[in-house]
Amino acid sequence: MSKSNPLDPEEAVRRIDKFIADHDDWRGETMARIRGIIHEVAPDVIEDWKYMGSPFWSHEGILGHGNIFKAKVKLTLHHGAHLPNQSGLFNASLNARQSRAIDLFEGDEIDVDALKALLRAAMDYNATHAVKRSKGSRDI
Repeated sequence: MSKSNPLDPEEAVRRIDKFIADHDDWRGETMARIRGIIHEVAPDVIEDWKYMGSPFWSHEGILGHGNIFKAKVKLTLHHGAHLPNQSGLFNASLNARQSRAIDLFEGDEIDVDALKALLRAAMDYNATHAVKRSKGSRDI
C-alpha cells in the first residue's frame, strides 16, 4: 500500500473553501465562522484536507478537524481530553480517550470566547507535548 502524499497547502485551502461553499446554508456559515475563529487565534495555522474530505488545522501538531453532517457541524479537538472544559463547550465524544468534540446545531450560537480559550489551550498543549517528527514530515 502506498503512502499518500500531503496536499499542496494552497490546494488544501481551495478544498476547504469549496467544502464550505458547497454547504450554502447555516452549516457552511457555521464552518466558515469556526475557521475564522481558528485563524484569529492562530494566524499561522496550517490547513490540510484529510480523510476523504475533512478540513484539518494544525499548529505544532494537530489542533482539530471539522465535519459537516445533515443536522450538525462538528469541531473535534485532537487533544480535547487533555484540555479544560470549564465552559462546557465540549458536548460530544466525551468518553473518547484523546479527542473531544463540539456539536453545533441550527440556531446554536458559538461561544467565541470559550472556543478561543479552548484553541489556545490546544496550542499550548501541542507546544508542551511536541512529538518529534522525522525530517521532512508535516505537522499533520
